Amino acid sequence: MTKNKHDDDVAFIKALAELLRENDLTELQVKRDYAEDDSLNVRVTREHPPVAGYAPAPAQYSAAPAAAAASAAPASSAPAADEDPADHPGAVTSPMVGTVYMQAEPGAPSFISVGTTVAEGDTLLIVEAMKTMNHIPAPRAGTVKRILVDDGAAVEFGAPLVILE
Repeated sequence: MTKNKHDDDVAFIKALAELLRENDLTELQVKRDYAEDDSLNVRVTREHPPVAGYAPAPAQYSAAPAAAAASAAPASSAPAADEDPADHPGAVTSPMVGTVYMQAEPGAPSFISVGTTVAEGDTLLIVEAMKTMNHIPAPRAGTVKRILVDDGAAVEFGAPLVILE
């Protein structure tokens, strides 16, 4: 009888693991009571594989556009290699985690480009977070010197987006 109960428990645990996989869950916990002093507590967990391209995205999108902008600019105005754009006094940072859009809708002209003069409150770009389009306004008047993100890039809270001078 003990062997049969053990086999049933193994089958139960396998069924739970299958439920976990089929429903794309990361954890499942169940308590099965047999008698007053006899129960089975099962906790099945798994790790999700990282989303492709998600983990390296901040470094990829913040470094590549900066390097491209630096190579396009004259050598005298190119930033130092160890300079962090977030430390620049004219840096406009992301107020949230989300996806950057440089225009109001696909095919529309970009809000800004390098050299664009903006007034305080003008929309620089949009950060979409949880299906909400958040217009990121210019905190002050100035000229766009560098755009540090690509259209459609994932950004983190506090990531530098644009340099205004």
